Amino acid sequence: MITLTPNAIYAARTILETASSPADGLRILVEAGGCSGFTYKMDLENETRDGDNVVEADGVKFFIDELSIGFVKGMTVDFVSSLEKSGFVFENPNATTQCGCGKSFA
Repeated sequence: MITLTPNAIYAARTILETASSPADGLRILVEAGGCSGFTYKMDLENETRDGDNVVEADGVKFFIDELSIGFVKGMTVDFVSSLEKSGFVFENPNATTQCGCGKSFA
């Protein structure tokens, strides 16, 4: 389904542990928008919804809805932290084009 790097798992765990309200995991969404047609979005999630795919790695859950799964199948999620940028990075084999920020694709 998707691959999560150790950095992505560590970052997700940190987000969940420091969130202002408890959450069971993170939801990965693909929505229309961005400069290339589609954009990735991540939110705190408290429950599994009908049709969700759940990826669990080292005790951290990532929820992916049935509409987004076709866009992210085979994707690798990483987390980078540098002077230039910090955040989740999506390496998606399904994307034919990607914008410079890495958050939007087609």
